[in-house]
Amino acid sequence: MSQAPCTVEEHRARVLAGVRPLDAVDVALLDALGLALTEDVVAGVSLPGFDNSAMDGYAVRGADVEQTPVTLPVVGEIGAGQATVREIAPGEAAKIMTGAPIPAGADTVVPYEWTDRGAAEVRIEQTPEPAQHVRPAGDDVRAGDKILEAGTVLGPRQVGLLASVGRATVRARPRPRVAIVSTGSELREPGAELGEDSIYDGNSYLLAAAVQRAGATPVRVGIVPDEPGAFLTTLREHLPEVDLVVTSGGVSQGDFDVVKEALRHEGVWFGPVAMQPGKPQGFGVLDGVPVVTLPGNSVSSYISFEVFVLPAIRTLLGKDPVARPLLDARLTKGMTSPQGRRQFMRGEVGYDAQGRYVVPVGGPGSHLIGALSDANALIVVPEEVTHLGQGDRVQVLVLDTDF
Repeated sequence: MSQAPCTVEEHRARVLAGVRPLDAVDVALLDALGLALTEDVVAGVSLPGFDNSAMDGYAVRGADVEQTPVTLPVVGEIGAGQATVREIAPGEAAKIMTGAPIPAGADTVVPYEWTDRGAAEVRIEQTPEPAQHVRPAGDDVRAGDKILEAGTVLGPRQVGLLASVGRATVRARPRPRVAIVSTGSELREPGAELGEDSIYDGNSYLLAAAVQRAGATPVRVGIVPDEPGAFLTTLREHLPEVDLVVTSGGVSQGDFDVVKEALRHEGVWFGPVAMQPGKPQGFGVLDGVPVVTLPGNSVSSYISFEVFVLPAIRTLLGKDPVARPLLDARLTKGMTSPQGRRQFMRGEVGYDAQGRYVVPVGGPGSHLIGALSDANALIVVPEEVTHLGQGDRVQVLVLDTDF
C-alpha cells in the first residue's frame, strides 16, 4: 500500500521540530557579520565622546565674532588625536581640524572658507551662528543607551556601530556547520575524467553554496558510492563535528537508494511530499544531529533546500522569520500545474510600471539546472490550482535576497 503524501507545511514542521537554535557564544566583531545577537547592547561610551569640530577651520568664542570682519590672534593648532591647545582665552582663536576636540572657552567653529586662513592671526569675514559647526558630546549616542536589541542580525552598519562604542566581541549564535553528502556511484568530481555512464557532482557544490549563502559553514563531505555501509560509516564520522546534515540522492523507490536503505532502521522518516519537484523527502535525528535527506535531481534538491533546509539553518542561527516570504507578482504568460501538488516553478522576477511581474523560466523537469541558473525566483502554485493565465496574480519566492 503506497504512502499518502504529506503537505509541504507538515514536512517543514517535521524538520523544524528536530532543530533548535544553537547556544550563544562570544564572537569576534567581524566574525559576527550576519549573525543574530542574543543580548541587548548598551553603549559604554557616548558618541561623540567630546564636543568636536564638524569642519576644518578656527575654534572661537561666538561672542568674539558677532561683528565681522574681525581679526583674532591664532594661539595654536588642534588636530584630531593631537589636542595641543586645550583652552583659549577671550579674543583668541585656534586652528582646528574636523573631529578634533573643541578647546575650553570656545563654542563655535568658523570654517576656513569664511577666513583668510591666516597662521599667526586670522581675519574672519562671515559671522557664524552660535555653536555652529560644533558636534556636542552624546549628540549621536549617549553612554547607557540601548543601541541594539537581542535578535538583531548584524550587518556592516551594526558592526560599525559596535566598534564605535568599543565592543570587540558580542554574544551571538554561531554559524552552524552543515555537512553535505552526495550519493551515487555515477558521480565524479568536477575536473575529473567522465566515463560513459558517469556525471559530475554538481549537487554538493550547489548545496554547499546555498548553505554558505544562508550564513552557515558548509562541510562538503564529498561523494559516497551506492553502498549503505559506506554511507553510514561516512555519516557517523562527521556527525560529531557538525550541527546539521544534508544529503542528496538515494531517497526514492529505486533498488540503489542508498540513503533510504542505510537510514530506514535509524529512526529516519522517508515519504512523499505533495510538491513538484521534490516529492521524495526524508528527515530524522541521528546521534543528536538533524539529518535532512533531499532528492537527487538538481532542481528538486535546490528547491527542497529552499523550502526545508533554509528554515532549519535560520532556526539554528536564531533568525526570524525562518521561511522566505511569499510575495505577490503578475504572471506574464499562462502555465499549468498538476492537481494535488504544490508546484515550485522557476521564474524571473522583474519590475515595470504595473509593479512586480514574473516570467516562467524553462519547463517543470527536475533535471533542468540550466533553467534554474537563469531563474531568480520560484513561482508557487497551490495544490488545487491546475491552470493560470497571463496576467493572473501569483505568489513568488524571490531567491538570493536577505529577509
